[in-house]
Amino acid sequence: MKYCVKSDRIVTPDGIRGGCLEVVDGIITKIEDKCSGCDTVYDCTGKYVLPGFVELHTHGAGGYPFLTEDANVVAKACDYHLTHGTTTILPTLSASEFEVMKRGVIAIKEARDKGLSKANIVGAHLEGPYLSAKQCGAQCPTHITEPVSEDYTSLIKEYGDAVTRWTYAPERDDGSFASFLTANGVIPSAGHTDAVGEDMKRAEANGMKMVTHLYSCTSTVTRNMGFRSLGVIESTFLSDGISAEIIADGKHLPVDLVKMIIKIKGVDKVIAVTDSLEIAGTDIKSGHMAGTDFIVEDGVCKLKDRSAFAGSVATSDVLLRFLVRECDVTLTDAVKMLSENPAKMLGIKTGKIENGYFADLVMLDSDFNVTDVFVKGEKV
Repeated sequence: MKYCVKSDRIVTPDGIRGGCLEVVDGIITKIEDKCSGCDTVYDCTGKYVLPGFVELHTHGAGGYPFLTEDANVVAKACDYHLTHGTTTILPTLSASEFEVMKRGVIAIKEARDKGLSKANIVGAHLEGPYLSAKQCGAQCPTHITEPVSEDYTSLIKEYGDAVTRWTYAPERDDGSFASFLTANGVIPSAGHTDAVGEDMKRAEANGMKMVTHLYSCTSTVTRNMGFRSLGVIESTFLSDGISAEIIADGKHLPVDLVKMIIKIKGVDKVIAVTDSLEIAGTDIKSGHMAGTDFIVEDGVCKLKDRSAFAGSVATSDVLLRFLVRECDVTLTDAVKMLSENPAKMLGIKTGKIENGYFADLVMLDSDFNVTDVFVKGEKV
């Protein structure tokens, strides 16, 4: 199948340009000034044409959770995100009883392998249960444990191709957990952690290369008898090898803090995520979810006692608007943080408009509202 997409606002890694994308069998093959030789032309003049968003951290949306045994529920949550421009996704599982998380992985694998969603499901992101109780945030402390070798080794042995990323607290690992993940193609990510500098160095040496929602449940400088140690935040800033994931919903991090993170790490090392909950896109204002009571107010989900945020109710297009309009990030750089950088972390050929990449595309109007979505060349 061959067609062209025409626009005066194509967002490429080199900037915004006019022209025509040629797509053959779901792959971008040419970017030219004018369309030629195409039987079908999608005229998107006046619309922004972006690579589809790549979401590495979301717990659900549209009333559908990812922590479920039902593959159809997983697909419905993915499809809701798809309507907001997310073409590639890692469904995320909160800390729970390990067997519950395992059944969640199985459901994600089934949804992916059977093609139940129109979105690209890469694999599961496990956020726990090997976290810090001190930094649990909205994670249910009842389920937090140290790494249990027989659990994680058996899961990876059986369903390793369906586990893509695993968030853990490096201070609870002697290096064997992170090195096992790395050896089996799973991305170790430091999060919900009270780690100090030495913990982070050990983790990085064993394959950890990103931090889960920087500044949210991540440690900072501590003192012991007057001697200071770096925390997760400072270690992330110090290392060129660690990417910083940020919840860019306009609530979890203030504008100036987002600007500071981007200034220190550089655009290439920042990944924007929603960390959205199943209630994203619904009118639900309170309830019980993943072992905790919550309320929604001020455009964000909070613990019932308002002591901390519990996750976002945002979608990726909301992140784009916040980064561009509030944080003074160029559209090209925002797309890098929402699409290219996470795709690069996953090692997949999507996330940017370039020859040889999948035609995962999202079209936006001038107010950054999603109008059209293509997944691997197919209009969905």
